[in-house]
Amino acid sequence: MANGGPVEHGYPHLETVRAAITALYKRLSYDTIQSFSASVAPADVAFCDTDDLHLGAQRVARELVRHYRLPDARMIVGFREMTHAANVELAAGPEYFVELNDRFRSHRRDIGAALAHEVMHVYLHRLDLSFPGTRDNEILTDTATTYLGAGWLLLDAFREDAASSQKLGYLTPEEFGYVLAKRALVFGEDPSVWFTSPQAYEAYTRGMAMARRDEQQPPLTAAGWAGRRRYARDRRHAQDHSPVPHPETPYAFTPDGRGPLRVSFPCPTCQQRIRVPVKGRMRARCGLCRTVLECDT
Repeated sequence: MANGGPVEHGYPHLETVRAAITALYKRLSYDTIQSFSASVAPADVAFCDTDDLHLGAQRVARELVRHYRLPDARMIVGFREMTHAANVELAAGPEYFVELNDRFRSHRRDIGAALAHEVMHVYLHRLDLSFPGTRDNEILTDTATTYLGAGWLLLDAFREDAASSQKLGYLTPEEFGYVLAKRALVFGEDPSVWFTSPQAYEAYTRGMAMARRDEQQPPLTAAGWAGRRRYARDRRHAQDHSPVPHPETPYAFTPDGRGPLRVSFPCPTCQQRIRVPVKGRMRARCGLCRTVLECDT
């Protein structure tokens, strides 16, 4: 939790974020992802200053348990002085003890954001889905929280001005915006109408621009002129010589001894790599998220 200190911006964790989206599709399946088409509604996790602190926190926790479809999980929420925003004890269940930073006693509107992350820890624990290392595992948790419909709360908790700042979670504001945009493009959702923080809206706008760029990379037909020109040059080189991967390009050519040259590239929806023959205009269907892609290979 950044509280008054500098807030990191940009996309330093983008590779891990994309890997987390792929891992979600692989572990949950397309159908389960689709069952999260409705985000947590603002009214369901609203927290007024006049609400009882403990009863209100329990109510919000129950709503998040319902959203994540954990009906046999019970959250017991307490408050104490600590460095991080929150912590959850991952036991066998069905009771889980969540501790929130004492700061939330006076910043109650952000309790839903902190609980969204901690209840997702329980969800992933039950799925037995994790990444090695604390940092990457927390990035997975933030990404899953956001992609499954509760992470807009985390982004909305981001506030920054000349005198102070606050941010929850391990992702940067722009990375939260990127994952939210990925979700919005899949479900036709506009989470920006729920933001109370103008900084959150700006981060979402920047994240959406990055997500759109994923849809405009060759060999997709939506790629721009410069991208298509570079792709054609790289394709000619791969056909005339042994293919050499370029780290700065999302696509890679690979030889096929029994057929045409092949190209692999990340699906713009789930980031799973797709491998197709190089043979001009074609449609490719991602086997993981079922997205149909118009390509010019």
